[in-house]
Amino acid sequence: MSNTHNLIDAAGRWFLHSGIQATHGGVARYYRSDLGCNANVSTEITGYAVSALLFLHQRTGQPEYLDAALRAARFLTRCAWDPVLRTFPFEHTVNGDGTGAFAYFFDSGIIVRGLLSAWRATSEGEFLDTAAAAGRAMLADFGAPGAIHPILALPDKRPLQYQPRWSASPGCYQLKAALAWYDLFESTGQTEFLRAYESTVEAAMRSQRDYLPGETDCEKVMDRLHPYVYFLEGLLPVLDRPEYVAVYRAGVERAAAYLREIDPQFVRCDVYAQVLRARLYGESMGAIPLNCAAAAEEARGAAAFQLESEDPRIAGGFGFGRKAGQSMPFVNPVSTAFATQALAMWSDRQNNALEAGWQALI
Repeated sequence: MSNTHNLIDAAGRWFLHSGIQATHGGVARYYRSDLGCNANVSTEITGYAVSALLFLHQRTGQPEYLDAALRAARFLTRCAWDPVLRTFPFEHTVNGDGTGAFAYFFDSGIIVRGLLSAWRATSEGEFLDTAAAAGRAMLADFGAPGAIHPILALPDKRPLQYQPRWSASPGCYQLKAALAWYDLFESTGQTEFLRAYESTVEAAMRSQRDYLPGETDCEKVMDRLHPYVYFLEGLLPVLDRPEYVAVYRAGVERAAAYLREIDPQFVRCDVYAQVLRARLYGESMGAIPLNCAAAAEEARGAAAFQLESEDPRIAGGFGFGRKAGQSMPFVNPVSTAFATQALAMWSDRQNNALEAGWQALI
């Protein structure tokens, strides 16, 4: 879809009408087009969806997006949040009430930022109150000397043993979740949140040096590009400091090089979108010059994942990825959100109208 307005409209219709959002407001992790069913509702993905739907509302002014965003936010505050454990269990509707339940640091950060977006849009106190409570729980529950525990077992909040996969080990990617602390500092003025964010920046700067490639298998390297750009996104509030600008600039180019090298074997839509957003934010914040040719190529790469179909469960959504040129059967809310925002930003940049505050980052 060449026209950005049509692209955004189609992606928005997918969020509203595909069934990816349940009637109670929670959002499924993805839709399996080969099986014809949604995956489980995910608290993390619901947090992303709040931010994405509010972005679409701000972009279009259509009240349907605000309504859907607030249903998602209220699902998080009224259903997903466990007021006794003071955490957001992973995939709430599946295992949030029994043994085998987990809580993720990363998921918590994404949810907090979604709730703060809802609070800024409405001034409704329950969103800020729950976000602040979750932010304080992140401080109390996930801390480890020199690192952050990625996963806790519930109900006792026992840290799980680290595993080789990136989401089950500490790493620089956790800086994106720590943006929630900076966001809470700006929203509440509580300096404990600022100190926690700054500490996470320092730890991430140490661990990012060896994060790429991190694997010998090219498909696993592609998977690691996704969290590595999370690290770059987490640096946005400190891009007024030269020592971070240099790392950010090198990181964008490094990620882009791996993306292009591995693309023929395996490529993810979200990585194309993330690299493009990182370029545009970097230029908008005065940190790096924009490589327009590379940005245009990344915009084409992201847009190519939008799906056309007569099936409303698919039409307008973005696919997760391709292997050896073949599309994978996942219509993905995060891919759709990241690509829609990146392509809207690129359109604005081409029209000399880009305004990119980091708080709006999905």
